[in-house]
Amino acid sequence: MPQKESLKSSEKTFSGEFDKFLAKLKAKEPFAFSRFSDGEMFMLQNKRIILAANFYVTGETAGNGVYTEEEQKIFDPNAHQFYRERLVDSFKFRKPGYHKGLSCRGDVGEENFQWQLDLHGEGDENHLTFSNVFINNNYKRYIEEVVPLFADREVILVANKLANLEGLPFEVKKDFRVGSNCIVNNYDIIEEIKDYILGNKLENHIVLCSAASLSNFIIHQLYMEDDKNTYLDIGSTLNPYMNLEGWKHSRGYLTHYWLNSGSPYGTKIDTWD
Repeated sequence: MPQKESLKSSEKTFSGEFDKFLAKLKAKEPFAFSRFSDGEMFMLQNKRIILAANFYVTGETAGNGVYTEEEQKIFDPNAHQFYRERLVDSFKFRKPGYHKGLSCRGDVGEENFQWQLDLHGEGDENHLTFSNVFINNNYKRYIEEVVPLFADREVILVANKLANLEGLPFEVKKDFRVGSNCIVNNYDIIEEIKDYILGNKLENHIVLCSAASLSNFIIHQLYMEDDKNTYLDIGSTLNPYMNLEGWKHSRGYLTHYWLNSGSPYGTKIDTWD
């Protein structure tokens, strides 16, 4: 009888998971990586989310904050259940090569971490990883070891309409643009991306998604039909290259690397247990 897969930290480490994906990218092996960070977790939990210009709301919690246009969004449980259901679909989806990044205990606490595991269900643990695998303490390696690999690939990018692609250190073959609250306002773009990739029978491309929870929808629905390309949820990792200013206010791992801010997120190592 085969042994049950383990989730011990000795088998799933922050640097080890980074090395796993780095090796896949170096080998040009198609796969998908979808991030379910705290925002996605709150949405999965059916909590109201607002990121406005100068405040945020998460469930019953609210506070002050600076969120520029590309970061602003609203999830209203009373109006947006269709999108939550699509997020649940993407979270529960299983297929060889489809990897899901979860928010770790250090960020969301034991109860919320276990809630994610319960929603996912047993099995397929080898396809679970850290949502932060390319950021925090791994971000320096991401910039210096992962991003240079994009220069040798055909890249498709999904990013905010305000992004300036001229500063990217690689060429973009095709870009798709989204606006504020793209999880609701730009859902239809999924079909446009499908038409482009599937219609042209593209292979061995990298699809970089920087579109909040819409990235989860795109990666799930594309990889479900097409596993000949690589789909990466890159979050805000490339925002400094694209002249999107929001990272200076809300992304400690970015200010640590690009502005030498000393943010503790720049050296934070996530652990699985």
